[in-house]
Amino acid sequence: MILLAGPALLVFLAFVIFPVLMAAYYGFFSWQGYGPPTDFVGLKNYLTILQDPLFHDALAHNGFILVFSLVLQGPAAILLALLLNRRMRGQSLIRVLIFIPYVISEVVVGTGWSLMLQTSGAFNDLLKNMGLGFLANDWLSNPDIAIWTLMVIITWKYVGFAVILFLAGLQGIPEELHEAAAIDGASYWQIQWRITLPLLAPTLRIWAFLSIIGSLQLFDLVYIIWGQYIASTAGTSTMATYMVSEGRNAGNFGYGNAVAVVLFLISLVVALIYQRAVLKRDTDGALTGAPARKKRTRA
Repeated sequence: MILLAGPALLVFLAFVIFPVLMAAYYGFFSWQGYGPPTDFVGLKNYLTILQDPLFHDALAHNGFILVFSLVLQGPAAILLALLLNRRMRGQSLIRVLIFIPYVISEVVVGTGWSLMLQTSGAFNDLLKNMGLGFLANDWLSNPDIAIWTLMVIITWKYVGFAVILFLAGLQGIPEELHEAAAIDGASYWQIQWRITLPLLAPTLRIWAFLSIIGSLQLFDLVYIIWGQYIASTAGTSTMATYMVSEGRNAGNFGYGNAVAVVLFLISLVVALIYQRAVLKRDTDGALTGAPARKKRTRA
């Protein structure tokens, strides 16, 4: 057992735990990124983070992205998965087309959308050519709509992953249950609501967990499309972009490490709460042997 788990444990310690500990250590210094840290500032970096309105805004943006990623992507992915789970012409092609945005590099996606949505970009030109010029807007710099522009891009980019995940879950649901319900007179939507969605719940919970963690750590799309300066003024900054702009780009690597630790702790707390409150039913169901018997006895 130790021989099998040893290599994976060493990799985890070297590339996860050790960097976190080093970031926590450097977070106590005012460090310029080279040489040994000598200017010890204690908890000053962490207090500055908690008091900085820019960090508060970034945290609020992450929360907004987290909530609306679940609200927008979840229902859309479920409907698409139910549609693609039925036999239809061109089913395989449609699945590939939906999944393609997810496998495209974030750099390509960010560059393409930024060129298309800029003031003189293709999208505004299309609206003008269609006689809808009054709808043309500054989709990237207007603080009132920039965050919604980001949500559209995120949904387009990541909904394909949710669809593929839900399709895999749908494949594990026995068709006999649907047939029996249909024989009993249940409509298509009643079958989906009463049978399919409850049996798909474990997959939904796993996808929601991945979406939550990804929303808290979102960086690349925002940084590529809005950059380090426009993101804060446009209302699309995140904790990760704040970490880079106020840490590395400002030449204060100690402060950047402190932000990284705060981001890690927030993600860890959210993950633990979600695991305890939501995923517990799945992990309990997967237990076998003595631990499972003890849990069933307590229940």
